[in-house]
Amino acid sequence: MKPLNILLLTCSLTVTLPVYADEAKVAVAANFTGPMEKIAQAFEQETGHKLVIAYGTVGKFYAQIKNGAPFEVLVSSDDETPIRLEKDGLAIAGNRFTYAIGKLMLWSTRPGLVDDRGEVLKRGDFKYLAIANPKTAVYGAAAVRAMEKLGVYAALEPKLVQGENITQTYQFTATGNAELGFVALSQIYKDGRYAEGSRWVVPPELYPALRQDAVLLTRGKGNAAAEALLVYLKSDAAKAVIRSYGYEF
Repeated sequence: MKPLNILLLTCSLTVTLPVYADEAKVAVAANFTGPMEKIAQAFEQETGHKLVIAYGTVGKFYAQIKNGAPFEVLVSSDDETPIRLEKDGLAIAGNRFTYAIGKLMLWSTRPGLVDDRGEVLKRGDFKYLAIANPKTAVYGAAAVRAMEKLGVYAALEPKLVQGENITQTYQFTATGNAELGFVALSQIYKDGRYAEGSRWVVPPELYPALRQDAVLLTRGKGNAAAEALLVYLKSDAAKAVIRSYGYEF
């Protein structure tokens, strides 16, 4: 075969060989569902890697990871759980970072029900108030803390309905099964617009800061997709998506 033909054949083989890609199993906090869906799509298109994503509460994820669940990345709703996993030897020390800071909202689909000072909580003129399970969901624990600081928790406790996670809490509120609920700002805010209804941005001094950290789990060490995802979460493209849902950094 002539040298030119060999060169052309080599180039052809190079072009048609598949690009190596990996797959990562990712545990993602429920409040981050909207941004993560967009980020995952862009990440897969750009890198060729595949993400298998589970959404849920950080408390349940911690228990699952402790019991051997095959997650390789945790995109948490807090900063404490990734630290605990590092101490347990289940996360790689030194790669944890804060990818977003969340905000707690009191929201109702009914216009005028929630005022801009949260006085509706003191009046208590409603039947049900939805919160996420405070034992497993960070936003639920933040809601309880806010009500305690406002001095209304004891009076409102009989009216509370608990969602398994912040997604279910949002659904309770969005469908009107609960007249109002404590949700994540990211669930009712997108591209500069709020969902219809009435709302109150809960002052950050009423609850612990919702610093949301991501971390590479020990099962993800050496997994190209897992490691690339953590890099991508720090990119300008990912930050633009995160910011569009009302998160801060």
